[in-house]
Parts: sequence; structure tokens; C-alpha cells
Amino acid sequence: DLNAAPIRKFAILTCMDARLDPAKFAGLSEGDAHVIRNAGGRASDDAIRSLLISYKLLGTNEWFIVHHTDCGLEKFSNEDIDKKFNIQSKDKIDWLTFKDNKKSLIENVLKLRNHSLVPSSISIYGYIYDCQSGNLIEVKEATNTGA
Repeated sequence: DLNAAPIRKFAILTCMDARLDPAKFAGLSEGDAHVIRNAGGRASDDAIRSLLISYKLLGTNEWFIVHHTDCGLEKFSNEDIDKKFNIQSKDKIDWLTFKDNKKSLIENVLKLRNHSLVPSSISIYGYIYDCQSGNLIEVKEATNTGA
């Protein structure tokens, strides 16, 4: 029987891209960690909600934010996606697109670190997964921001 609390007491926020397998790149077994996925691996309100529940109700004390190379959200603007949906102004959504992956990662870690409900005791790390090599590369500027 698996408990809802992750065995290794950490959570990963990463992109929903099918090329990313958090179990593989983080060496996870079932029940080891919480994995939260969304388009771009962004620290959206819903991702923050999930991370906070992971921490406060289920005991995680480390968060890994993992972006990746060749991300689709880096290739489009909000306006590009709005056009694909033929969105009218009343239906606008912030698609959380970005132009610079490393900068976006740092901004996401900073957003988490500065959130009023995120305690300083939680370690937050920033990584970029290289889809071609399969390497997980720590972005020191992001991790230092999360310290």
C-alpha cells in the first residue's frame, strides 16, 4: 500500500512534454515523489497550490523545478496561441509563454521563493533537462535564488 506522502519527501514541477520522464531523469520509483506537470513547467497558481499541499499536508521539504530544451512555450507568444483558438478578449488566458528558458526558470523559482506561503525551510532547485542528451543540468542561478 502506497501512502500519499512521497517516500523521498520532494516534489518535481516540470513540463507536460511527452519527451520528459521524471521517473527516468530523477531515478524515481512509484511513491518516491510528487510530480506536478503543466505546459512549460511553470509556477502557475495551480502549480503553487499543488506544491503547497505537497509541503504542508504531505511533508515534502524540497522542490525541483525542471524546464527543458526545445519547449513549445518558448516558440509561441500569447497572441500566437490566442489566434489558434480564435480567442476574443473576454476569453483571454495568459498562456505563460516565454522567450528565454533559463530566465523563465529563474523567474519561476523566484516566484515560489517569494510567495508568502512558501517557508524559507523549503529548498527549491532549478534544472533544465536537455532533450537531446538526456542530461539534467542544474542552473545554479535558479538554485541560488531558491536557497
